[in-house]
Amino acid sequence: MIYLDNAATTWPKPKTVVEAMKQCVEEYGANPGRGNHRLSRIAGEKVEKTRYDLAQLFQIPDPNNLFFCVNGTLGINLGLKGVLRPGDHVIATRWEHNAVARPLESLKEEKQIQVSYLSVGREGEMDLHELEKCIRRETRLMIVTHGSNVTGTVLPIQSISRVLHRHGVWLMVDAAQTAGILDLNVQEMGIDILVAPGHKGLLGPQGTGFLYVHPDIPIQPVIQGGTGIRSESLEQDAERPYGFESGTLNTPGIAGLGAGIRFLNETGLEKIYSKEMALTKKIEEGLREIRGVILYTPNQLKLPVISFEMENLDSIQGATLLDQHYQICVRGGFHCAALAHQENGTASSGTIRISPGYFNTEQDAEVFLQAVAEISTAFVSG
Repeated sequence: MIYLDNAATTWPKPKTVVEAMKQCVEEYGANPGRGNHRLSRIAGEKVEKTRYDLAQLFQIPDPNNLFFCVNGTLGINLGLKGVLRPGDHVIATRWEHNAVARPLESLKEEKQIQVSYLSVGREGEMDLHELEKCIRRETRLMIVTHGSNVTGTVLPIQSISRVLHRHGVWLMVDAAQTAGILDLNVQEMGIDILVAPGHKGLLGPQGTGFLYVHPDIPIQPVIQGGTGIRSESLEQDAERPYGFESGTLNTPGIAGLGAGIRFLNETGLEKIYSKEMALTKKIEEGLREIRGVILYTPNQLKLPVISFEMENLDSIQGATLLDQHYQICVRGGFHCAALAHQENGTASSGTIRISPGYFNTEQDAEVFLQAVAEISTAFVSG
């Protein structure tokens, strides 16, 4: 079997990730921050070490401004719904995942917010003058994907931030496709709010993610419950980070995420990125040679993501053929990104998306290309 769906979730995980989770369950599987006994303290130390390592990775000065959550989608919801106020105006792009677009649509009803969507070219080019004209007195923030999960387009975060900050508007970044892959520095890039899942480029397991909120940005807890502090009060505490982590944390998952970050640091982001991009470019070049294949990627690849379609073949059908006849795992369809497919011109058909990972090989790429060539030959007209 060949796995080429790392933009959905990275697999296989480093062995150290599996070992860290196993050790947690077997040796110290108590609740962190919910008691003074030894196992609770050990669990709490593991959680805080991962929080610290995440903060270091993204150059976040104070780890207490980073909150754990079960995935990127929850982090986006917590950020938007905890920061936005009734009547606020939000700017987004048309490359956004449904994890952004659907909460924004819901907030139109819940808080009567207004949303403006800006177009971005496939190469990541954005009209910054158009962005500036879009800013109003009511504009609270802009939320933007750093990298498209459909095409791999990377957006110009620093340029966007400079425009927004001139007008006192906050920048919220969805780094689902770039965290652990590209170098991210919240201070240099001017990122006020950062969200990412732990199970993609950070190499952790599903059920992990984080939300970072700049200390000067007021945010209210969206979920209320036990936090392990001030338990004698019925009022929800808003102290960072624990007031934003109600309920039992996924300690085994966070332990695995910590191991994923250590793997990134020990192996080196540059080494991982170079290997993934070499495989991606090899596949892209091979696809361009196959008759009947239409590519939807930037000319300058910056992420290990490629979307394409084959003539006379539905994208889901193509992905199914690759799975059932060649044991190759890819993603077909709309990738939970309706706006992006509208922008991409693939709203009626979707695309087949492939996303190599660090543990893929050149042989994987060659087998995949041969499979696509055989399928395309069978379906292409003429």
